[in-house]
Amino acid sequence: MKLHIGTGAKQMLLAALVMTTMQLIVKSIPQIPPQEVVFFRALVSLVLSYVTLKKADVYLWGNNQKMLFLRGFFGTVSLVLVFASFQNLPLATAVVLQNLAPLFTAIFAMLFLKQPLKPAQLLFMSLSIVGVVLIKGFDPRVDPLYLAIAICGAIGSAAAYTVIGKLKGKENPVVVVFYFPFVAVPITGLWCYFDWVTPTGWTWVALLSIGILSQIGQILLTKAYQSDDDAATVSSMNYTSVIYGALYGIFFFGEFFSIEVILGMLLVMLGTILNLIYKTRLQK
Repeated sequence: MKLHIGTGAKQMLLAALVMTTMQLIVKSIPQIPPQEVVFFRALVSLVLSYVTLKKADVYLWGNNQKMLFLRGFFGTVSLVLVFASFQNLPLATAVVLQNLAPLFTAIFAMLFLKQPLKPAQLLFMSLSIVGVVLIKGFDPRVDPLYLAIAICGAIGSAAAYTVIGKLKGKENPVVVVFYFPFVAVPITGLWCYFDWVTPTGWTWVALLSIGILSQIGQILLTKAYQSDDDAATVSSMNYTSVIYGALYGIFFFGEFFSIEVILGMLLVMLGTILNLIYKTRLQK
C-alpha cells in the first residue's frame, strides 16, 4: 500500500525543518542576548508584514486592538524565553519543551474559553510531566533555571495561541501576525538599549537569516493549517522538529542523550500528540 502524504502535511514537514534551522542559528550565536535576537527577528517580520498588508489593502490596526496587543505581548515574552532556552539547553531538549505549548493551551482553553478538560486529557498531560521529570533527572546539562524558562516560554506561547483562538473569524490572519512584531520591536528595542551587544561579521547574517526563516516558516505553517488535510495529521507533522533538532544537536554541538532522556522526550511528545488527536476527535 502506497503511503499518501497530503500537501498540508508536506508543508508542515518543511515548516518544521525551516523553523528548526532558525532555532539552530539562534543557538549558534549565544553571545547575542535573546531579547536582541527577538528584536531583529521582529524587525524583519514587521517590514514584511506591513508590506503584505499594504499590498492587500487591509486595515492595519484591526478591530480588537486590546486583544491584538495581548497577542503581541504574550508572543514577545514567550519568544524571548524560548530563545534563551535554545541558547542554554541541548537543542532537541529545548524543542521538546517548546512543544509543551499545546498542553498549556488546553488548560487556558478550559479557564478562558470554557472548554472543559476530559479525564483522558489529564492522563496525556501526566505523561508529558513524567517526561519532563526524566529529562531533568537524567541530563546534567539541563539547568533548572533554563528548564523553568523553557516551560514558561511554552506557557507564554499557549497564552498567545489562546488569544489567537478568541480572535478567530474576527480579524484578518495577517493583522494577527503583524501585531507580534508591532509590539515586539518597541519592547525588545527598549530592553536592548540597556543590554546591547553589537553584532559583527557572521552574526549580522545570522540575525537576518533568523528573521527571514521565521517569516517563511510562519507562511508554511499557515498554508499547512489552511489546507484540506486532516488537522491532527498536519499538526503531528510539526513534531518532526524534535528529530531535526536532535540531528542538528548531534552534528553541530555533539549533543548525545541517554536512553532515559530519550524516553522522557518520547513521553512529552506522546502526551501532546495524544491530546491533539483526542481534541480533534472531540471537535468532529
